[in-house]
Amino acid sequence: MRNKVILLVEDNPSDVKLTRRALDKNQITNELVVAEDGGEALDYLFGTGKYAGRDVKDIPAVVMLDLKLPKLGGLEVLQRIRGCDATALLPVVVLTSSDQEQDIIASYRLGANSYIRKPVDFNRFAEAVRTLGMYWLLLNESPPVK
Repeated sequence: MRNKVILLVEDNPSDVKLTRRALDKNQITNELVVAEDGGEALDYLFGTGKYAGRDVKDIPAVVMLDLKLPKLGGLEVLQRIRGCDATALLPVVVLTSSDQEQDIIASYRLGANSYIRKPVDFNRFAEAVRTLGMYWLLLNESPPVK
C-alpha cells in the first residue's frame, strides 16, 4: 500500500489525529496529506497556492472528504473535482459526521464514490479506516492517469 497518497480533507484536528492513529493501528503506511479546508484541498489537487509547482499528474489514490469545512465546503470541492478532466475519476469518499439525507443525496449526485458517517467510537472508526484503506488502496483498480 506504499506510494499511494491519501488526501484527507478535514478541519478538525482531533479527527485528523484519530485518522492518523487508525491508519497506524492498521499498518496503512501511505503518505497522508492533510488539507484543513476546501481551498487547500483544491490547491493540492490542482498545484496552486502553497502547492504551486507540485506535479498534478501525481494524484492521490483516494480523497477522504469532510463536508463541513471552512472557506469552501466539501460539496463544492467535490463539484470542482468532478468538473475537471484531470480529477474527474479520482475516488472520493465522503467521510463526515453528517447524517442529513440531503447531504447524502447531494454527495452522490455530485459523484461521490462512497458516503461514510464517522463512527464516534475509536475502534469502530479504526475499522472503518482499515476497510477504506484495504478497498481503495489494495482492491480498487483506479482508472489510468492521463
